[in-house]
Amino acid sequence: MSTSFLAIKPGLKLAEQVAGTLEAEIRAGRLTIGEKLPTEAALVQQFGVSRTVVREAISRLKSLGLLDARQGSGVYVQDPGIAPLSFGRTLSASREAVAQIVEVRRALESEVAVLAAQRRSEQDVLNIRAALQAIAIAVAAGQDGVDEDVRFHRAIAQAAGNPFMISTLDYLAQFLRGATRVTRANEARRADFAQAVNLEHELIVQAIAAADPEAAHAAAAQHMKNALLRIQQADESFWQQDGERLAQSLVPQTGQ
Repeated sequence: MSTSFLAIKPGLKLAEQVAGTLEAEIRAGRLTIGEKLPTEAALVQQFGVSRTVVREAISRLKSLGLLDARQGSGVYVQDPGIAPLSFGRTLSASREAVAQIVEVRRALESEVAVLAAQRRSEQDVLNIRAALQAIAIAVAAGQDGVDEDVRFHRAIAQAAGNPFMISTLDYLAQFLRGATRVTRANEARRADFAQAVNLEHELIVQAIAAADPEAAHAAAAQHMKNALLRIQQADESFWQQDGERLAQSLVPQTGQ
């Protein structure tokens, strides 16, 4: 292992700097597939950061599939494949970025709903309904329901029975979760928005349970269309207070 690294400049987001440096080396081929990373202690010394920073950076790259930790052996470079989607922080903190993610969801999830209606089992329907109920329970407990919302849509993808579709949604989850956090925060500010979301979810479930692919497609597409409209209708105070802060989660996060 001949690669060495320069110390990170002092400042915020040290783990992002370390992860970015390592990722650049991997994608440029200077860290080759199967190559073992220096020890944690060596990385701490080279980058001039703490063990916590190094561990967080490695965790980020593991979540992106760039590194593989082998018990008792070390951390090894994985095939980087296609570079992951990424959004600059200025873009991610904007209304447009959230709207664009919702557009992606509309294209994907309407087709997922069609397949779910065509292929779902009775157990799938029970799982989807349980996931929907979990959202209500979370909200009643004062939580934002974001993770439950993501799991609800994933339960529909499970019913679609296409592992590649599920993998695609899992990969996009790092962005979908961020957009969902923004949309749900906006919807929670208005009772009419929250009620509309609940009804839209229920219509999707009903169509899937009835094995009606056309109705499932229409319900899922309308849900995403309405989500986009609700974002467009959010007042400026929302974006100045909560929206901009929450939209930062569109930047890829660890372990998602």
